[in-house]
Amino acid sequence: MERKIQLLQRMLDESRYTVVLCGLEMTEEGGYYSFKNQSRAYEIEEQYGASPEELYSSRYFNTRPEKFYEFYKQEILEAMPAMTASGKVLAAMDRAGKLGCVISENIFDLSLRSGCRNVFGIRGSVFRNYCLWCKQEYPMEYIKGAKGIPRCEKCGGMIRPRVFLYGEQVDSQLVTRAMMEVEQAEVLLVLGTYLNSEVFYPYIRSFQGKYLVMVHEFEQYDDYKADLVIVDEPKNVLAKLQF
Repeated sequence: MERKIQLLQRMLDESRYTVVLCGLEMTEEGGYYSFKNQSRAYEIEEQYGASPEELYSSRYFNTRPEKFYEFYKQEILEAMPAMTASGKVLAAMDRAGKLGCVISENIFDLSLRSGCRNVFGIRGSVFRNYCLWCKQEYPMEYIKGAKGIPRCEKCGGMIRPRVFLYGEQVDSQLVTRAMMEVEQAEVLLVLGTYLNSEVFYPYIRSFQGKYLVMVHEFEQYDDYKADLVIVDEPKNVLAKLQF
């Protein structure tokens, strides 16, 4: 393990441009388990009478907004992950000029809130919300404090989170810009996700740099395709780096 940490440190130190992909394990290490977690998905379906995929969908938001917000406030806003050592180290890399950008699938702005400056949140953010009618912006606290469906103070329109729900296409321009970041990277550091990830596979496939590094909690059959693999929680590995 120590030899691999030393090798990772050298790769990052020598890299002229490093891009980091942050997967679901990055929120799990902060105490938040995604809907892909089977036990959590079962509990949600038992409580709300629908699967997480159905509840967190554009169709459900448009047809049953009150039920959507009951689920959204309780299971997402009230269950936000805690900040971990991972974010602190990535921010230190940024300050040291060793981090080009972060591409993240979490909707909690973990990297941005930790201090990373160039972050692509490809699934949106719970911290940004807007009125569907007049486009007035609202913070997350307004959504949490609203009773039932959050309504705009100006026009009474329904407020919607700037997150991409199931059934919606992500922002193609944002994806294109994020892909361009990967294409210019010398090191692609993949944290808390896997080579066959539905979300990150296109980014990993487009990488043409020197080193593909995987850090995740469980060994995978296709890990051999990476230049360096460290099997551990990302926060444990990142905490051993010096920046």
